[in-house]
Amino acid sequence: MKVAIVGASGAVGQEFLRLLDERNFPMDELVLFGSERSAGRKYCFRDKELEVKLLRHGDDFKNIDIAFTSAGAGVSREYAADITRHGCVMIDNSSAFRMDDDVPLVVPECNAEDARQRPRGIIANPNCTTIMMVVVLQPLEQLSHIRRIRVSSYQSASGAGAAAMQELQQQYRELVETGEVKTIKKFPHQLAYNVIPQIDVFQPNGYTKEEMKMFNETRKIMHTDARCSATCVRVSSLRSHSESVWIETERPISVEEAREAIANAPGCTLVDDPATLIYPMPLDTAGKDNIFVGRIRKDLAEDNGLTLWLSGDQIRKGAALNAVQIGEWLIANGAL
Repeated sequence: MKVAIVGASGAVGQEFLRLLDERNFPMDELVLFGSERSAGRKYCFRDKELEVKLLRHGDDFKNIDIAFTSAGAGVSREYAADITRHGCVMIDNSSAFRMDDDVPLVVPECNAEDARQRPRGIIANPNCTTIMMVVVLQPLEQLSHIRRIRVSSYQSASGAGAAAMQELQQQYRELVETGEVKTIKKFPHQLAYNVIPQIDVFQPNGYTKEEMKMFNETRKIMHTDARCSATCVRVSSLRSHSESVWIETERPISVEEAREAIANAPGCTLVDDPATLIYPMPLDTAGKDNIFVGRIRKDLAEDNGLTLWLSGDQIRKGAALNAVQIGEWLIANGAL
């Protein structure tokens, strides 16, 4: 088993390295690829020093079984044919192919079997906020069909990459040292001590691309007709996203039913004891694999409604971990 990481020097690429090691991913060899800027860098993996190779057109993927790609949509589109030409399965973390009809969009807890049908040799990794939400909604969907979803996200700087995390830290330093923020590059406004009600670019309907991803990707992953209305907000936490979710189901789901279903669901951890001020927070969920769920309660505005709060690590389950789990499922189920 030979595995590659494309975009090895980025935040998600580095998380791939950690997870493949932590989870003892079954492979004999790992190859790292990157841009001209990162080519030549060296990283330690399982007591070996690996050098990042320059990503280029050609046959470098000829003997590779799985490639985890996280170098942006443009790079994924440009090199997809090179990566998949000789039978390598491309598990892509970008938005390039997510809504293509001939590319499965997979969250293993929800629709792992979709990964078998991949006519182009590509499996798409969904958007981080969508992954986190559908992991939690899947056990509730099994209780009663979800008709409508309303969600507000609280997305940390990590969602915009390593440079964005560094920018947030720099902004706080500048405020302490000079009382004024001078560095604003990765976000449209100052993020320190602020929230920004925009993630990605606005669309003609007034929603952003991030918000429309939650609408479209949820339907594809869960094979559902549910409609999702989202407001995605960047907040000044460093890592881990959170979401406030309202759902309307065909029949009422009790709080007790929901708690039991989530407590027993793969990929979920129930953290819900408001009497003792226990609920999920980014500080606690950063670096963890599961999605943590709390504040489950009946919706006062809808008889068949339920509302909940969730938090999870955007770089792990929201990106690298989900992709690695897809790879693990392919191997375990003879689906390569």
